[in-house]
Amino acid sequence: MRTLLLALVIAIVAAAPAAASTKNVKVGDDFFVKAGKAHTITVHHGTTVKWNWKGSNPHNVVVQKGPKHFRSGLKTSGHFARKLSKRGTYKIICVVHAPNMRMTIKVT
Repeated sequence: MRTLLLALVIAIVAAAPAAASTKNVKVGDDFFVKAGKAHTITVHHGTTVKWNWKGSNPHNVVVQKGPKHFRSGLKTSGHFARKLSKRGTYKIICVVHAPNMRMTIKVT
């Protein structure tokens, strides 16, 4: 019985990374997440953040400061995704509309 229980616990722990989630972020005309202010989202490490373009203006996603740097191309539609496996705080901007178009992602 103990062996069966141990095997079950090991299987659950091994499956945990596969259960990583996706956090969707709206990219609208001159804002991330929601119009009106810079937003902060918190995700667990291993989460994929997916930026979805909804407006008509060109935007990009650029890590201005953080434990790992990345950037998307300039886009007017579609999406860009990045798996965040390094813990820390990521300061994100759109270089076309900075400093007003910005957001923060906290990875725990």
